[in-house]
Amino acid sequence: MTGGSFGGYVARAAAAGELVVQPRMGVAHPARMRAGLAAVRGAGVRAAGTITVDSFTRVGDHHAVRKALATGADLNGYPIAAHPTETTRSVLDGLHGPGFPVQVRHGSACPQKIVAALLAAGLDATEGGPLSYCLPYSRVPVAESVRAWAESCLLLSDARERGARPHLESFGGCMMGQLCPPGLLVAISVLEGLFFRQHGIDSMSLSYAQQTDPDQDAEAVAALRTLAAEHLSDVDWHVVLYTYMGVFPRTPRGATALLERSAELAVRTGAERLIVKTTAEAHRIPTVTENVTALVTAAAAASRAEPRGAAEDTGVLAEARALVDAVLDLAPDVGIALVRAVERGYLDVPFCLHRDNAGRTRAFVDTDGRLQWSRLGALPLPAGRAVPAADPTADELLRSLTHVERIFDRA
Repeated sequence: MTGGSFGGYVARAAAAGELVVQPRMGVAHPARMRAGLAAVRGAGVRAAGTITVDSFTRVGDHHAVRKALATGADLNGYPIAAHPTETTRSVLDGLHGPGFPVQVRHGSACPQKIVAALLAAGLDATEGGPLSYCLPYSRVPVAESVRAWAESCLLLSDARERGARPHLESFGGCMMGQLCPPGLLVAISVLEGLFFRQHGIDSMSLSYAQQTDPDQDAEAVAALRTLAAEHLSDVDWHVVLYTYMGVFPRTPRGATALLERSAELAVRTGAERLIVKTTAEAHRIPTVTENVTALVTAAAAASRAEPRGAAEDTGVLAEARALVDAVLDLAPDVGIALVRAVERGYLDVPFCLHRDNAGRTRAFVDTDGRLQWSRLGALPLPAGRAVPAADPTADELLRSLTHVERIFDRA
């Protein structure tokens, strides 16, 4: 393992019993981006840095980016493909290194220009995936996204020629942020990991986003680890947990409590890295100071937490394994298998409006606060995995969407 690699940094932290905490953070102006990275590095916790790309760059509207930069209009992230390479290198100079890795986060279904730009700047860690950054965020056909991500993986893997060990994180454990049962989240994360490996990536992270019930989440992360050990034993991998990605508590106390629960979940499940959220999440884009506060809060909560025994087996592992196996049976090439799986509804994300998504599954939060299927569509799962229920009314759907917010704001 390369000493300065992203995966190596996380592995060293895990060996020392420390959770790596990481913000979502990106600003357009290079000096402000550098200041943000410097603040994260100086936070006094085991942190990784983030450069989050703006939404115009995400969707490939590079003309709009250039216009914004020319007119001084604000962007909601760092336009890495538009800034000169030397500008980005100056942002990183003296900050990025073996003791402080920096990952580029972007949300793009076709990220080739983003990947080329980050590599040119001396970075080699990013995230996403052919399904997880296509179905929730784009109008790009899945087959096109698969081709684009294959090209992007090859760009990253070529960085090994300069001594780097590129790292790629699957966003598969966070489809739509909420109301997606954990078996499907685990399956997509593992399948994207297999896709990365097929295209030359040998250091990766598999994601899972905190959902509505801590015991169900613990079971899901255990399932993710089991399937990763079975399918990806020949590559370097770790688990990255995301603090809840759905409707966030509006009160500072509720938001802080939810962040602390995610840090505790990370320790409980052995997740090696945590992507945090801030008390501003429900209201606006957070400041650098709020991001740093969230990092410190999460690290403190993790230091107080302890690993716990295995969660009750309610079938998440069996469900995820059935989905993975059914998809892999569709074709020896993982990319082709992913396209066919979406076409046949084997991978069908509830409430996802992408035109390639079958849209025949539904899920809800049950009376115990756990995510359940109510309609399986064509998912290759036993009928008993669904709890029959009528499609939710608008009010019922809203209650499911705000379940976590209401619990933590009222606590």
